[in-house]
Amino acid sequence: MGEEGTGGTVHLLCLAASSGVPLFCRSSRGGAPARQQLPFSVIGSLNGVHMFGQNLEVQLSSARTENTTVVWKSFHDSITLIVLSSEVGISELRLERLLQMVFGAMVLLVGLEELTNIRNVERLKKDLRASYCLIDSFLGDSELIGDLTQCVDCVIPPEGTLLQEALSGFAEAADTAFVSLVVSGRVVAATEGWWRLGMPEAVLLPWLVGSLPPQTARDYPVYLPHGSPTIPHRLLMLTLLPSLELCLLCGPSPPLSQLYPQLLERWWQPLLDPLRACLPLGPRALPSGFPLHTDILGLLLLHLELKRCLFTVEPLGNKEPSPEQRRRLLRNFYTLVTSTHFPPEPGSPEKTEDAFHQAQLPRACYLVVGTEEPGSGVRLVALQLGLRRLLLLLSPQSPTHGLRSLATHTLHALTPLL
Repeated sequence: MGEEGTGGTVHLLCLAASSGVPLFCRSSRGGAPARQQLPFSVIGSLNGVHMFGQNLEVQLSSARTENTTVVWKSFHDSITLIVLSSEVGISELRLERLLQMVFGAMVLLVGLEELTNIRNVERLKKDLRASYCLIDSFLGDSELIGDLTQCVDCVIPPEGTLLQEALSGFAEAADTAFVSLVVSGRVVAATEGWWRLGMPEAVLLPWLVGSLPPQTARDYPVYLPHGSPTIPHRLLMLTLLPSLELCLLCGPSPPLSQLYPQLLERWWQPLLDPLRACLPLGPRALPSGFPLHTDILGLLLLHLELKRCLFTVEPLGNKEPSPEQRRRLLRNFYTLVTSTHFPPEPGSPEKTEDAFHQAQLPRACYLVVGTEEPGSGVRLVALQLGLRRLLLLLSPQSPTHGLRSLATHTLHALTPLL
């Protein structure tokens, strides 16, 4: 597994499955949006070979050429999504999960009925433009990882109990069970109702909030791909501080005017200092001063049952490699250990063959990227204990014989947080 350069070029195609009519095409190059579009002949060929297979009752799911990986996926026999990536060594797992998130984003903002019962293609094309911002954020070099892990990106605030109490009180006053605090697309605190949201909306809603341009208050119609794919709800977003949003999921009431500004000021004005302490948590995820080993360049902690994760590549300030490279390394390592080494995650369709095979599944693994000569080659280590899985990116100075011990110590220190 290499470092995969700059991320390569990604093309995402969406077509009406029955007619093959393209609904949209989005592209990114090196993690940034790109205007480069695929020729219509290429789009037609990619869809044609997929439809040809279906007519023969053959499911074409992925293919590799010398420099491109292609993944196809159909949804409800109505929408076909195709992704092409030139990123070196990219896995089908990562591209499959990307397509799942893209379709979830389409349902979130357009609704399942419009996608499964296409009456007017041109109108659907126009409606789908509302999802471009969210979809483009999946194609880019995001600081989040929930699109890949299918877990909610979270942060740990210094005064979590105080914020949780205020959140519960505000939710009761606003007469809704679904309220959360979100900083830069990551959940700081949430009500029990919000945490009970299913996938993929539990990941998509904070991601949507983080992808939208700043605005004091918003009243946004959304569908819940799992919980309510055909009936819209209202997502109310109230900016408490720059990049810190209070989010409510509700029905026709309450009106936005009832919450802003009177109710908002009553509950949150006294908590300005704890709220300000949340702002640096975006890239760091952990409170300032949390004890971490100095060799740790990045970490990903997953709670596989709660479907929540902590992800940071800036735990202890700036060192090489760059944050973008660190994110890429951890993403690639996650796909490797998830698809190759560790047992299936709760809720996944894969089943182990028998109890003997289950007993033989590994609980830890490590990888050295580069050379094993002393002082060179970053280390990646993964450890699973119970329902928690920890992935660490470590500096070249970290000795390989101490990786499991360091990961175990770090996981025990993080366990009370998630």
